[in-house]
Amino acid sequence: MQQTLDLGVIGNGSFGALIDRQARVVWSCLPAFDGDPAFCALLSPGDHDGGDLAIELEDFARSEQHYVTNTAILRTVLHDRHGGAVEIVDFAPRWKQNGRIYRPVSIVRRVTPLAGTPRIRVRARPLADWGARLPDATWGSNHMRWLLPGFTLRLTTDVPIRFVREGTPFVLGETVHLVFGPDESLLRSIGGYVEEALGRTEAYWREWVRYLSVPLDWQEAVIRSAITLKLCQYEDSGAIIAAMTTSIPEAPDTPRNWDYRYCWLRDAAFVVRALNRLGATKSMEEFLRYIFNIATHDGSLQPLYGIDFAEQLEETEVPSLRGYRGMGPVRRGNLAWVQKQHDVYGSVVLASTQLFFDQRLSQPGDAAAFGRLEPLGERAWALHDQPDAGLWEFRGRAEVHTYTAAMCWAACDRLAKIARLLALDDRAAYWRTRADAIHATTVERAWRPEANHFSASFDSDYLDASLLLLTDIGFLSADDPRYVATVDAIGRDLRRGDALFRYVAPDDFGAPETSFTICTFWYIDALAATGRGDEARAMFERLLARRNHLGLLSEDLAFDGGEAWGNFPQTYSHVGLIIAAMRLSRSWMEAS
Repeated sequence: MQQTLDLGVIGNGSFGALIDRQARVVWSCLPAFDGDPAFCALLSPGDHDGGDLAIELEDFARSEQHYVTNTAILRTVLHDRHGGAVEIVDFAPRWKQNGRIYRPVSIVRRVTPLAGTPRIRVRARPLADWGARLPDATWGSNHMRWLLPGFTLRLTTDVPIRFVREGTPFVLGETVHLVFGPDESLLRSIGGYVEEALGRTEAYWREWVRYLSVPLDWQEAVIRSAITLKLCQYEDSGAIIAAMTTSIPEAPDTPRNWDYRYCWLRDAAFVVRALNRLGATKSMEEFLRYIFNIATHDGSLQPLYGIDFAEQLEETEVPSLRGYRGMGPVRRGNLAWVQKQHDVYGSVVLASTQLFFDQRLSQPGDAAAFGRLEPLGERAWALHDQPDAGLWEFRGRAEVHTYTAAMCWAACDRLAKIARLLALDDRAAYWRTRADAIHATTVERAWRPEANHFSASFDSDYLDASLLLLTDIGFLSADDPRYVATVDAIGRDLRRGDALFRYVAPDDFGAPETSFTICTFWYIDALAATGRGDEARAMFERLLARRNHLGLLSEDLAFDGGEAWGNFPQTYSHVGLIIAAMRLSRSWMEAS
């Protein structure tokens, strides 16, 4: 069976897992997002079968799959050729308990016969050291244990343990339960625990969704995207990962594949801003806790860090995994940590700004918090006209990127606004002067009157999709003729059908082959902002139709056929969906 990105995601803020249409867990890093992938079937283990958790139905014919409404609980129904059917419910426990959120590193599976006499096989085949070896295993009367690197995985179940150990098929006559998690004894009925955990987890997610400020239109898509973003935050530290996977290539057989299981400050800031717009401000507060843990005294920041604040993320190739559909190499770590990406200073300040203006927060920003942000502004001022790798992380060249300069302006602009709110008049004037100077320099050096558009960098004439964000961050108004002309030029040069390249100029790895999904959402948002709302809505609807069967998006889409490529689920893509939906939706007044 050829693997595709028709996957669902479950998680709880401690870890995540990806599940295919036949209810196989094909990817999960334990005990956290950056850990060893005990379940690595997604990337084709080389020397050992397995790397998955499966409920295999004999004479399998078809399946159906959906999320329980407004939750991160996944329901899969498998049908055989003889009228038999089995339901598998998968979730990671999460609920409020003892003044905190209970979120163990645990995958819970409930398997129920629905029709006929289905015959199943339970497969539990974790691998260790990135698929290189079979872990040592032990077993008892109702459990199995696997000794994984840094984590002992325990299965507690009411399926006969011999059936699990030997992969013995059996007729499923009644509901059975499987709890994978830490090596802790379950001192109660497993069925009672699973039913209670399922009910409490469902109640948690329904309550979380209930308080989102969703738009009138496309509520299902926005809610699914919001839950997905929530699942990508590692709550121990507040870090937000770019995606749960590594090494899913951006296009077939391309060397463009990277490890995204880390916290890019830019990507995380986009996530925070999207969730803020939905009223889910807790993620912002947790992310700022992360930022204050990595911030240096001089304000310098790397583009990305580990979820545990790690600075060095050495990039290596993993020979024990063949890669997605055999398209290696599989990479661990990401060399982008050594790059200079100066837009991160604006990203962090933008993500922090609501902390000072939102009166709902129990601990809003004050003069002390403002003081911790000012060094970031100083770095933005010092670096706004210096070459960097840019938000696309070019590995072979550096330029003064227009988007970078505009984000440095945003850092100074928001610091001026925060200072004014706090009645720090001298600091407000200081930052306003610097913001105005950056703005003038950027417009002078990036505007190309002969081409009638802004350029991607101070030293080039080419376009890239990040220029679409100049109005989103407030650098230009949407009715500025220069912005309108730039949107038109991007539509002419970067659009192919209903999707956009991020750029078309060749880079370190040649010319891009697939569309970068968030760029298409940026373009839709820009169309709406510049008065082309009907066109934007139609394009948005067509892009929504290209989500997978569960409403999830990867990083890239093929122009022909719309197949998903790139790491998954991609936070960037779901941020773009939320922002565009909120721009395009009708007002709630129209429903009342």
